[in-house]
Amino acid sequence: MNAKTHYLYPSALFASPEPYQITTILGSCVAVCLWDRVLQIGGMNHYMLPLWNGAGLASPKYGNIAIPALVEKLERMGSEKKNLVAKVFGGGEVISTSNSNFNIGARNIVLAQQTLQELNIRIVAHSYGGSSGRKILFYTKTGEVMHRFIQQTTIEPKENGKI
Repeated sequence: MNAKTHYLYPSALFASPEPYQITTILGSCVAVCLWDRVLQIGGMNHYMLPLWNGAGLASPKYGNIAIPALVEKLERMGSEKKNLVAKVFGGGEVISTSNSNFNIGARNIVLAQQTLQELNIRIVAHSYGGSSGRKILFYTKTGEVMHRFIQQTTIEPKENGKI
């Protein structure tokens, strides 16, 4: 596959009419890959938190901004929403804390499901939740996504308290 490559950082989105292989690494963040079955183009976002609270800059750091922004970007490239399908990844609870009330990963997943449903975009594949991170490779020409789990590693402090 002769595709250019793009690494997608957290709080960003990327789409292009040219074939790309988009790569990202996810923990509790979620990536939504949108693919236009007719034009054979696609894009991906990588959001960290579910909801923008209205304070500060409305950025793709937030799912409720990132998903509609990716749809709009694809529409500007000629896509019609009815031709888009979604593949959703991430949302793992990869950080162990004594206060597990945050549930960022689970909240990010729910936000993706609800937003895509509201936009009438069908989720055709997903891998989310659990306790592992994920590495994602999305081929925008074919809509194919490959992912692998990334296991947590623990660094134990030495006797003097230093790592």
